[in-house]
Amino acid sequence: MSSAGVIQLVESFPDTPTYRRLRVDTGLSPKSLEAAERGLANTLYGVSLVKAGEVIGMGRVVGDNGTVFAIVDIAVRRDHQGTGLGKRIMAALDAWLRANAPASAYVMLIADGEAKHLYARFGFAETAPASISMAYVARGPGEEG
Repeated sequence: MSSAGVIQLVESFPDTPTYRRLRVDTGLSPKSLEAAERGLANTLYGVSLVKAGEVIGMGRVVGDNGTVFAIVDIAVRRDHQGTGLGKRIMAALDAWLRANAPASAYVMLIADGEAKHLYARFGFAETAPASISMAYVARGPGEEG
């Protein structure tokens, strides 16, 4: 296989423009420039998948670095989905968490659709009915939903 076909896992998270583009390219919701800049500054640990100099996948951990950690922004470009790259991202995030999260820390994520099967391989279990994930999308000042 040529080096152009090699996909490297890099222990760094993409920059803001790449993050915003990759979210849209992978089917995730778009994020404003302000939201992305503020949010990415709070990344505890992140990885990128790089092929021929281009970021094709990502994932990161956010949280308070003590009691709670969340796995977020796991994304693989659509033309590379279904090839085990999501598992590769999760393995790196899981290894970092197991090495760095204190005992009793709560590690969570929100699973979209069938991704729950991937996350189950890493020990994640559905919490319902004991607890249910709840969310809303913030609106800017003066915006209505």
